[in-house]
Amino acid sequence: MNLVIVESPTKAKTISKYLDSSFEIRASVGHIRDLPKNNKKAIDIPAGFVPRYEIVKGKEAVVEELKKLAKKAKIVYLATDPDREGEAIAWHITQAISLGNPKSEIPNSKYKRVVFHEITENAVKEAMKHPREIDLNLLKAQEARRILDRLFGYDLSGLIWKKVRYGLSAGRVQSPALRILMEREREIKAFVPETFWAISGNFLTGKNEEMTLTCVKEPRDRKEMEYIIETARTGKWAVTGVKQTEIKRSPRPPFTTSTLQQAASSRLGYSPSRTMSIAQKLYEQGLITYMRTDSVNISKEILPAILTEVESKFGKEYVEPRVFVTKSKNAQEAHEAVRPTQIKKGTAGNTEEQKRLYALIWERTIATQMADAKLLRTTVTANVSVKDILPDFTASGSIVLFPGWLAGDPRSRGEEREMLQVLKGEPLTLKKID
Repeated sequence: MNLVIVESPTKAKTISKYLDSSFEIRASVGHIRDLPKNNKKAIDIPAGFVPRYEIVKGKEAVVEELKKLAKKAKIVYLATDPDREGEAIAWHITQAISLGNPKSEIPNSKYKRVVFHEITENAVKEAMKHPREIDLNLLKAQEARRILDRLFGYDLSGLIWKKVRYGLSAGRVQSPALRILMEREREIKAFVPETFWAISGNFLTGKNEEMTLTCVKEPRDRKEMEYIIETARTGKWAVTGVKQTEIKRSPRPPFTTSTLQQAASSRLGYSPSRTMSIAQKLYEQGLITYMRTDSVNISKEILPAILTEVESKFGKEYVEPRVFVTKSKNAQEAHEAVRPTQIKKGTAGNTEEQKRLYALIWERTIATQMADAKLLRTTVTANVSVKDILPDFTASGSIVLFPGWLAGDPRSRGEEREMLQVLKGEPLTLKKID
């Protein structure tokens, strides 16, 4: 028997579909060892910041079951997530199930570390053929972060609970972020405000279509503002200029952890933690690649499938193969960008939240291999017929000549303001001015 230890029961269930009956699959259900709650016992600072770990309360039964199975197993595969946290959990499992009775210690050669960047049959079977040792550098990186959190967090959290609100956390990330926010807040408080007016009008074109134009001047003087409004209401309006430039818009790179969180926040209203929780479930079900990544790399194996999908859905003229390169020197290129594991699945997920996030990832992935969008960037200028009485009123936007990748990722089109087609000299009727 071979034992495979993963982090979550969902992941265990998905992997069990791909491995034969000679494998026993168990979940540690997250961390099984951690620093004690008591800060004085947690880290031995004089000894060189040595952490003192203990079994997490309530995980004793899990540890005992893993110990028994590990003794019987030929090989123990540690298949926790492919990041620092996963590496640490793998190492803690070896420590927890080997300690206790010295006679029952499991030899190191029995442990093998495997990582799944996606949980599909091919990826799982391939990963099982290439086990490695636990990466002690990744483990030390996680340990350093954990110790920093504890040294900063506990003392700072106490202060924040008193000054801000009980239950807020602080640590190596929130502390400098809070500092940046405070510096910005002080700048805002030191700012001397000025009163000004932003003036915009709703107009009807010759074709009876509605468009909004904004005054290029933001007057500081009330009398000037009132003069502009009054003259605008009584004057005869016409289009005084139409400037058009043809531009191309290229698709954005596929999602990394950071860009996925940003898109989910702006488009779906999800917080970063909620996004990661939903993405974790999609990953564990084998629907997307691992969601903690700073790479924009897409596997060469999946590219033909994406190109085929683009051609069948949109047509040959929409296909354009692209390779994206990560700019960050520290990016882990072994990882891929966040993408669906099976591109043919346009919709997937058990809950509405999962379906919405999956759709966002699918659309972005498809769009990366599509042709540029061709747009006509247009600026319209209008004024009353008596010259030089008013500052110009303008509107800018674009007319889509060829949608390209915007057809695959239609939500990105909302960022481009669509423009009506008008001609120079065309009369306009002012409906309302604010």
